[in-house]
Amino acid sequence: MTDDSLEARRAVEAIVMVAEEPVPPGLMAQLIEIPTGQVEAICDQLAEEYRAEERGFELVRVAGGYRFRSHPDAESYVKRFVVSGQSSRLSSAALETLAIVAYKQPLSRAQVSAIRGVNAEGAMRTLQHRGLVQEVGRDPGPGQARLFATTPAFLERLGLDSLDELPPLVDFVPGAEVIEALETSLMADNRPAPLPESGNSDVLEV
Repeated sequence: MTDDSLEARRAVEAIVMVAEEPVPPGLMAQLIEIPTGQVEAICDQLAEEYRAEERGFELVRVAGGYRFRSHPDAESYVKRFVVSGQSSRLSSAALETLAIVAYKQPLSRAQVSAIRGVNAEGAMRTLQHRGLVQEVGRDPGPGQARLFATTPAFLERLGLDSLDELPPLVDFVPGAEVIEALETSLMADNRPAPLPESGNSDVLEV
């Protein structure tokens, strides 16, 4: 390995180490003054070396950039250090709202509320406060409602490089046979009871 190659590797490690957010390879290429492809190759090599050495951390590509994160195998220990005693879970309402924004973005608060069937103001504020949702523009229609979309932090939390990596929505929708069986069951439950025959001796004539 040449001195220039070693210096570039060390520079990539140093930059990613101090970054608070995923660092785009193009930015590192500008800072180190090497081609973007070389930065990506260095990151791939470093990631493979860390895996081979079974380190407690890994170099991953998320949200369009690279960052260090703890290895999944060490999750229990990290939770004890970071999460213990903290209430950081999102409520069911916030998770539902986040899912709607992720798959339907960009959309307004009113549209989110319409899809959920309940007011989503509180959940949207929570997601904005957590840095998972942000305002991205205005609806060109009447009223010019504010439009919201997910943030790079959302991708980072899910370990995704782009929204294209979200699982297909159809994976969460029951199949046609399940829907048909459910409808049949509901129809059977709601079917009125049969009227007694006219010849039944238990029926009183009026």
